[in-house]
Amino acid sequence: MSTSSVLALRKAIHVKLAGASALVAELGGTKIFDEAPRNADPPYLIFADVQVRDWSSSLSRGAEHLFVIAVWSAERGTREAIEIGNSVIDLLDDALLDLDDYRLINLRFVQFETKREANGRFARVNLRFRATTEEI
Repeated sequence: MSTSSVLALRKAIHVKLAGASALVAELGGTKIFDEAPRNADPPYLIFADVQVRDWSSSLSRGAEHLFVIAVWSAERGTREAIEIGNSVIDLLDDALLDLDDYRLINLRFVQFETKREANGRFARVNLRFRATTEEI
């Protein structure tokens, strides 16, 4: 099993989200990061935690990805982060994505979690997804 499927999946997700004009408008630009730049103003999306497990069969090598996309907002309350999160879910749940050197078997939304950060200054929504891929 190769963990380079993580990078291929992230790249395809980035392309899908960055190409969604309504989401880009909600974010105020293409603000989709591995780590937000120091002076980035919320709202923005972060590729957060990821776990990869072997999902190989006797016929092909594959991986199960459990990953989080975090929505950050500086608005009071969680409404903005939840609305942006819903947009991300709508775009990614059961999406058909083209991955470099891999085939996406499925991509499913599995969990939604709200958090408060920096003494309530920021709202964060963690969107958990599950994807399975196989080498081609």
